[in-house]
Amino acid sequence: MKVYTKGGDKGKTSLIGGKRVNKGNKRVEAYGTTDEINSQVGLGICEVRELKNSEELVAELTEVQNYLFDCGTDLANVSDEMPFMITSEHVKWLEDKIDGHTEKLPKIERFILPGGNKASCQLHVARTITRRAERAVASLIEEEDIPTDAFKFLNRLSDYFFVVARLANVLGEEEEHFYERSKIVFH
Repeated sequence: MKVYTKGGDKGKTSLIGGKRVNKGNKRVEAYGTTDEINSQVGLGICEVRELKNSEELVAELTEVQNYLFDCGTDLANVSDEMPFMITSEHVKWLEDKIDGHTEKLPKIERFILPGGNKASCQLHVARTITRRAERAVASLIEEEDIPTDAFKFLNRLSDYFFVVARLANVLGEEEEHFYERSKIVFH
């Protein structure tokens, strides 16, 4: 099997459903940024593995990578034939993980600075890439119908990465640093 197809040599790519679009298309930007999140999560997993008692988090992040492929598939899908893969159950799964991990974390009232150990830093980068993906999908929504569960999933995913970045610091016994001019924002 050849990895290259030469189909994109003129700046076009195919969506699921066969439609050809420019590689600068907003839909391509949205699922491409989702793919970028997935690569960043892979890098984060490499760092999380170095932390004590991180097996559960590594498995969970690997599951997130699978869901990210599903989310990217949904964003690339313009077919009436293929059902969407991300559902409200995936959004609920993330909410449950966020809530469960939050219970294990020290309470915070102010913004924290992204940082700490390498695992936490990598997961904060995943969070910010996810925010960019959300903006790309929000821009796409203005022009086309997109799967709403995929958008909700990305919105929860950025919150998830915030929480697991904090968890990585806890697992690594790393102190968090607060933004010094932050007012109380979390109650």
